[in-house]
Amino acid sequence: MNTIMRKSVLGIAGLAFAGGMAAGPLSTDAPAATPVDAAPVAVAVQADKPDTGKLIPHGVQGAQSRIDLSDEQTANVKAIIAATKKAGMDERAAVVSIATALQESKLENLGHLGDRNDHDSQGLFQQRPSSGWGTVEQITDPEYSTLAFLKGLKQVDGWQDMPLTEAAQTVQVSAYPDHYAQWEQQAADLVAEHWNN
Repeated sequence: MNTIMRKSVLGIAGLAFAGGMAAGPLSTDAPAATPVDAAPVAVAVQADKPDTGKLIPHGVQGAQSRIDLSDEQTANVKAIIAATKKAGMDERAAVVSIATALQESKLENLGHLGDRNDHDSQGLFQQRPSSGWGTVEQITDPEYSTLAFLKGLKQVDGWQDMPLTEAAQTVQVSAYPDHYAQWEQQAADLVAEHWNN
């Protein structure tokens, strides 16, 4: 194909493409083309996500930490969200729960760690059988441990109006009460991502 003809063909193709993109079909006289192997166009529609203002009503406090999650950790996030819904609590309760589990266990369902263990603390929330949280089997069950945490949270008057770290600390009674705050943004992001799944 000679150079002039090639430029003409490319020019016409470009105009046809640009015209089609900007104005639709160039001529109403021509019959509409039917695609041969047209696949449906996938349109990404975001399901309703929880309102950020509802997830983090007080804004985050201090520097935020973030970790990459394994499939097991993500499954634990989903289990916490499912248990929160089962308890009839809202997205904010899930944020508090997930941030607490991020601080306590990095969302890993930990068994007894021997000398590295804090007393007899186990599970996602590092709950202690000797403190009345349940049996080892119970507190290492993500649903049970989440429901136990949420039961404690429900007993905290005004927890919804407290900063996350204060609400979590009131339930957990940690030696490091301010450490929960660093996980609020990641917990909120995880709830936004998985609440409607």
